Amino acid sequence: MPPTALIVDDDTGFRRAARRLLAARGFAVVAEAADAGQALAAARAHHPDCVLLDLHLPDTDGLSAARALTAAPGPAPRILVTSTEPPGYTPADLAAVGIIAFIAKDHLATADLPTLFGFTAA
Repeated sequence: MPPTALIVDDDTGFRRAARRLLAARGFAVVAEAADAGQALAAARAHHPDCVLLDLHLPDTDGLSAARALTAAPGPAPRILVTSTEPPGYTPADLAAVGIIAFIAKDHLATADLPTLFGFTAA
């Protein structure tokens, strides 16, 4: 069974591209969300194994969203944050809220997503 993923980004076009990219890398995208509130609801409904999370959401920042996602009941998803600009946080800041890595949006297409998320390639 492939790892399940939730995509969280306020840009519809990015979510569409990320869905295709994750599917091509062997993930089953179970939901998409445009903000942190929708992400929490989707995570509660679908319990994804991992979350591709934008750092800049309309209702909160990615660190706050990650903190809420990892505090929700059930197993915490593996969270990879993305943005068009560097995060401005240290790796320790990211890890403290359950984020495993940062990747720039323009590097996403060439990234080894299964490895970044901690899954072996299919």
